[in-house]
Amino acid sequence: MTTTIKALLMIFIFAVVMGFTCSTYAQTNTVTSTVTGTNTVSGTTTVDKAPPTASAPGVVINNSDVCKQGLSGAVQTGVIGVATGITITDENCERIKLARSLFGMGMKVAAVSTLCQDARIFDAMIMAGTPCPYKGKIGKAALTAWVSNPNDIPNGSNILRKKIIEVKREKKAEEEKAKPQIKEVWNLDNHDQAR
Repeated sequence: MTTTIKALLMIFIFAVVMGFTCSTYAQTNTVTSTVTGTNTVSGTTTVDKAPPTASAPGVVINNSDVCKQGLSGAVQTGVIGVATGITITDENCERIKLARSLFGMGMKVAAVSTLCQDARIFDAMIMAGTPCPYKGKIGKAALTAWVSNPNDIPNGSNILRKKIIEVKREKKAEEEKAKPQIKEVWNLDNHDQAR
């Protein structure tokens, strides 16, 4: 599940539980007692009892090198209480840390390839005229490989798909330019045969 879906699911569950809750107030018990004898004593005792509460667990992530975020919540009604906690992985943070590690080891192409798994980076690289590496190929060879394998393009990328359509149009235009020359040669051959 993506982080957005997890967060939306938690919000939905919270909203549903809040929809079924009712107002709960502290219960007041009043006890009146009278003692009869030579002296009459009467008194009132009030006991306040607060409703139980659900405490949200603390989700602690101590390591700053971990790309996770803690999320917890609790809901208490007059009858039942629910408390839960989860961690959400930040995939973009992980990708950046992996790319930095690869770059630090001198593996620059691998670092760029790691970042290129994000459609935004992939599109930015195409727009800059430096397409993302493809299976060891870089530059124009990589662009040709991406065009030949559009299924490997990251989901959400639109620029290369438009580029593929543009390249196909250019190829078709080149083929159309080549066809009249072939027809003329063929027509000349037929003309010579007719003589």
